[in-house]
This record gives sequence, structure tokens and C-alpha cells, in this order.
Amino acid sequence: MNEITGILPQVKDKTRCNIYLDGRFCCGLTLETVVKNRLKVGKTVTETELADMQLESEKNTAFDKALTHLSATRKTEKQIRKFLAERGYLPAVAEYVIEKLRSYNFVNDGEYAEAYVEHAAKRKGGRMIRMELRGKGVTDEQIDAALSSVDEDTEIETARGILQKYMRGKTADKEGLQKAYRYLIGKGFSYDVAKAALSAFGDCDED
Repeated sequence: MNEITGILPQVKDKTRCNIYLDGRFCCGLTLETVVKNRLKVGKTVTETELADMQLESEKNTAFDKALTHLSATRKTEKQIRKFLAERGYLPAVAEYVIEKLRSYNFVNDGEYAEAYVEHAAKRKGGRMIRMELRGKGVTDEQIDAALSSVDEDTEIETARGILQKYMRGKTADKEGLQKAYRYLIGKGFSYDVAKAALSAFGDCDED
């Protein structure tokens, strides 16, 4: 059992409270749930009991908040979980929300990756795109499937377009081409793609 040591109103939502057990933050609950379950400082409860209270009373509220969060731009499951956790929802509530979002196909990491690649591949290379998608919680299998639509020839053409803009007003000497090469690498293009894109300007001799 744990002792409730704090029930504090949330700054961004006055209808919710942050619950602290044994001096550490545990979760967020609506004021209605706090009153209904007669929660107060000094009362002993388990984290499981709080999770059950939150799941039953707040799962629809959490789902609505997730939908609002999704209304601006599409999100991955990891991003939705983070959003809910930051608002004090316990993992059990987040799992309920994710499952419901999946059932409506409102969250689909595979489709998210495909859309992300379609947009990002016009501005950066596959290595950077892969790193960014991993950071958003997309699996390697989903990333591989999404990146399969971008072949090396397409990447080279994209890199050349980026390089043309970068080289405007710059001298295409050895030093300038080496900097351009490193610029493309920094954009996430592979070494082979970067060299192929630079071939139209000369040989940078970068190892």
C-alpha cells in the first residue's frame, strides 16, 4: 500500500489533479474521480487501484484528448503514449486509447512512415529519415517497407537538387566540393549517393 501525500490541481487543466504517492508523482485524475473515491492526503491506496479508477472514469476523456491531439497532424503510437503520459494518464489508459485508435485506423505507424518518407525524401536522405522514424517509435520493418519506395537513383536526383541550391554562389574547387560532400552526408545521404550527386561538379576526393 502507498500513502497519498499530495493532491494538487494541474496547471493546464483545473478539472484534473496530480496524485502523489509517498512523495512522488503517480498519475492524474479528474476532480470527479477524486471526490467519488474519497481520495485525500493520508489515505492509503495501491497504484493498481488508482489505475483501475483512472481507466474506468477517464478512458473516454483520454481518447477524446488523443483525437484532438491527432487533429493537427498524424502521430505515431509512441507520440500518443508520450502525450497521454505527460498529462498524467497511466499506461493502462494509454493502452486502451491506442487499441481504440487502432480499431478506427486513426493511428497506424506503417502508414505514418509511408507518408513521412514521401514528404521527407524530397529534403533528406534515407539514413536521416530512418533515424528520425526510429525516434518516433516506428519499427525497422515498417521503416524498411516505407523506404522501399525510394530507390538509389531517386535519392541521387534528390541529392543533386539539394546540391545545386547549396552550391549557388560557391566555388566548385576541391575544398568547396569536400564541404558539399559533408553537407550531403549531414543531410542523411549515403556515401555512394553523395559521391554520385557530386559527380556533376567534379571529384571531391573525400574518403
